[in-house]
Amino acid sequence: MTKLRNQTIPALIENSSQLYADKAALSFVDGKSYTYSELSIEIDKVKTLLLSLGIQKGDRIAILSRNMPNWGISYFAITSLGAIVVPMLPDFHENEIQNIIDHSGCKVIFVSKLMFPKIEKINSEAINTIIYTDDLTIARGNSIDVTSETKSENVYEEDIASIIYTSGTTGKSKGVMLTHKNIVNNAIQVLSIEAVNSTHSFLSILPLSHTYENTLGFILPLMQGATVYYLDKPPTATILLPALKLIRPTHILSVPMVIEKIYRNQILPKFTNGKIISALYKVGFIRKILNKLAGKKLYETFGGKLVFFGIGGAPLDPVVEKFLREAKFPYAIGYGLTESAPLLSGANPKQVKFRATGPVLKGVQIKINNPDPISGEGEIWAKGDNIMKGYYKEPQITSEVLTPDGWLKTGDLGHFDKDNYLYIRGRLKNMILGASGENIYPEEIESVINNFKYVVESVVVEQKGKLVALVHFNYEELEKQFHEFKDEAILYINQKIDELTQELQDYVNSRVNKFSRLNAVIAYSTPFEKTATLKIKRYLYY
Repeated sequence: MTKLRNQTIPALIENSSQLYADKAALSFVDGKSYTYSELSIEIDKVKTLLLSLGIQKGDRIAILSRNMPNWGISYFAITSLGAIVVPMLPDFHENEIQNIIDHSGCKVIFVSKLMFPKIEKINSEAINTIIYTDDLTIARGNSIDVTSETKSENVYEEDIASIIYTSGTTGKSKGVMLTHKNIVNNAIQVLSIEAVNSTHSFLSILPLSHTYENTLGFILPLMQGATVYYLDKPPTATILLPALKLIRPTHILSVPMVIEKIYRNQILPKFTNGKIISALYKVGFIRKILNKLAGKKLYETFGGKLVFFGIGGAPLDPVVEKFLREAKFPYAIGYGLTESAPLLSGANPKQVKFRATGPVLKGVQIKINNPDPISGEGEIWAKGDNIMKGYYKEPQITSEVLTPDGWLKTGDLGHFDKDNYLYIRGRLKNMILGASGENIYPEEIESVINNFKYVVESVVVEQKGKLVALVHFNYEELEKQFHEFKDEAILYINQKIDELTQELQDYVNSRVNKFSRLNAVIAYSTPFEKTATLKIKRYLYY
């Protein structure tokens, strides 16, 4: 990477197109790929299309699409014109899509053919053109002459590049305004942690519409001349495993649930199904040997070239992290928010510390506001060139989280250790105040619950001054046990669930401090609703 003439997205892609012209930039795992020079040509074609549609600097243009090379081409074309990308998560409900389009005032929407039914009945006077991302053809709109002469305006660092509507865990979605400098600067900052280069290959498994994947798994690798690969179907095991074998990626970005599922469903059962192996696995030094052997197999499953498996978006279960450490698996932890474009702190696999999110990124300031005099814990405040401009059309909400001198109030509680590694305790809004004034962190109790047999996920809430765990058990696994009973299976499963809830309560209460003990466990037969990074929408269960 040479020094960019300015920290804007068009400057970044222009620079990469010159430096890495013949190198593969964006590609399907087993299909069409674009070199950096081809990428530049395709971007110009879409820019011409948008200009001929009358798109001007500052206009909002939505993208609702599964991951693919044309997602990136659309993104670069929009931002290179000085227009603003409004990326929407594929999992958004039709009502959410309608609200975002209305609130942002999008004029054009890029949509993949699979997503088209979600907008087919969209009611918006603002949108007059729909373009398929699959082939970049117009799906709906007036026929136009794309050869007409058009001119784009200059793009500056402080111009808004993207408005990202969060599907937050605490309620109403807000449009986070990120400038060109916010995004590009954060990508540059990440290089102080991980030296991405043109020999690297990224396999993308998270939605590009989420800022975590967008900045770290898209902008960063393309800035450095790496290749990004996309799956043409959702990343289920049958799709992902052959892709890993074929691509042999060096970098993957993930959320905790992905690796937690692999550990609980594929690795742990091998060490707990038999009495002898189960007993041996409880012996410290033997467990470490077994975990290291399992780690070698896991590494080969991921293609055998992995140097960076990034985990972010939610807290990683400490039991799973302990396995990854003992397995010598190259995992890395990071912490950030959409509002910080996103990364604030992080460590590469060689620097990672157990339960820590890593040191603060170079160029970012973090302080613990009003820390507890004993524990040192307090709300994390952040400042830097990666901090958002504010929430779109929401000056009041913006003023609540951004101080006049530029500090972002993250809403997360944390502290630093002696080596200046940042540790997160939980969300300030989630913290429960105990009867005697104790701070109770539900996330910590949930990590104990989630390591109990048959538990898939949980939420700890306060009800009438009492701690209650809402738990989703693995009904599918239980049904396998009782399938031979046929008509009586449901009765047996219900009985088993009743037994498990009591057993779970005793299990948790023997492992947490007295003011974090559960008063009840309530079984949920269906999974909890989640955000794009698979965090539970907690506010729905308070």
